[in-house]
Amino acid sequence: MRHFVDHLRRELNGLYSNQEIIALARLLIEEIYNIPFGSVSDKINNLSFSRTRKVNDIISRLKNGEPVQYILGRTEFYGLSFIVTPDVLIPRPETEELVEWVLYENKYETGKVLDIGTGSGCIAVALAKKMAPAEVYAWDISDNALLVAVENARINDAVVHFAHRDIFQPFNTDIFYNVIVSNPPYVMESEKEEMERSVLSFEPHKALFVPDNKPLLFYERIADIAFEALSNRGKLYFEINRDKGAEIQSMLLDRGFVSVELRKDISGNWRMIRAEKP
Repeated sequence: MRHFVDHLRRELNGLYSNQEIIALARLLIEEIYNIPFGSVSDKINNLSFSRTRKVNDIISRLKNGEPVQYILGRTEFYGLSFIVTPDVLIPRPETEELVEWVLYENKYETGKVLDIGTGSGCIAVALAKKMAPAEVYAWDISDNALLVAVENARINDAVVHFAHRDIFQPFNTDIFYNVIVSNPPYVMESEKEEMERSVLSFEPHKALFVPDNKPLLFYERIADIAFEALSNRGKLYFEINRDKGAEIQSMLLDRGFVSVELRKDISGNWRMIRAEKP
């Protein structure tokens, strides 16, 4: 293990912190041997030619800035395993906090739950696993993202009703939801220069960015849908741009929502908001 980590340090010096390199080493060892980390720690000094070539290929891709989750094709979210491809965003810890809030307030909900802009399906699948017997629905505009989400529901043995839906098209529903949750695009175009190269180069821009002149584009539309589609006392949860909390709060109040609450993430940023339909 030590020799493997030292090799990664030499190759990735300046690109990753020491803590990140140790975490990468563990992930790569598990990938190369296809067995749990603890089972291979005594064999690391004896990489075969094919495994050495695989390691070098992965290191080359890491040097190019490609996220390790895309290289391995998988990640973990809320204790569950998820497939990820460049068609979907890599699930973030902040989104786990959003799921935690939804579960804290609705864990024993027996009605219907909707995830708008599901991407990899991480929110919908996690809620389907943890909120049974709630009935979970999920929408996305991307057919490729939906293929990933459907597979993630399958491998986690979760029942989710997925649908292709463009939320900016006329909306009618005969289904009313007790909870609607969304992590929509919220990064403004002007914020691109502050983002990591790995995000800009590899993650889907359509799922990330909004025009500077319409920063609440998705929040406003989803709020309108939610006000129609939520049952009375139903709740709406958003992950948000940390600099737009007050604006989103005002927007929700103006649209008639009540019990609007902003919440910080573990890093101290305003990252989530909840509102209730009266």
